[in-house]
Amino acid sequence: MFKKTLAALLLGSILTSGAVSAADYVIDQEGQHAFVNFKISHLGYSWLYGTFKDFDGTFSYDAAQPEASKVNVTLRTASLDSNHAERDKHLRGKEFLNTSKHPIATFASTQVLSTGEGTADIVGDLTLNGVTKEIVIAAYFIGEGDDPWGGYRAGFEGTTTLKLADFGINANLGPASESVELTLAVEGVRK
Repeated sequence: MFKKTLAALLLGSILTSGAVSAADYVIDQEGQHAFVNFKISHLGYSWLYGTFKDFDGTFSYDAAQPEASKVNVTLRTASLDSNHAERDKHLRGKEFLNTSKHPIATFASTQVLSTGEGTADIVGDLTLNGVTKEIVIAAYFIGEGDDPWGGYRAGFEGTTTLKLADFGINANLGPASESVELTLAVEGVRK
């Protein structure tokens, strides 16, 4: 009986030793250690920069198996801030984000593809302005470790370019302003 029990324990430990468990993180928006920023050409003459101030999300990550990672983000579109109140009102209006009708934008990853040491393409569904499209975020791992408050953190940055027309935004600003670049910088606190 002892031999059967010992054999079962050994077999169980061998089978489970190959299992990788990703750690779950909450994006640290409360501590202002996360950003969703955008950049778009203004008529081809200059750059307009802005940010979304109100969003939250989670991710799971394991350095040994990055392909098993997952990302979920919820963003309140009315939190757009381009450092100009009248422009922000215009960008929140029907011609652009239509925030009264579509107050929430979401991103949910469907696949993570490792592209090299510490880099990956995060494929997922972005819902913006009532339209859901698959996008790819080129991400890189910044670092992870203990924080001074007894927690554990991990950080990433990712970029993507969106065609506004793909999300029903046809502002007729000319060819130079048809796409917007998004940069997501997130630091997560392990749950």
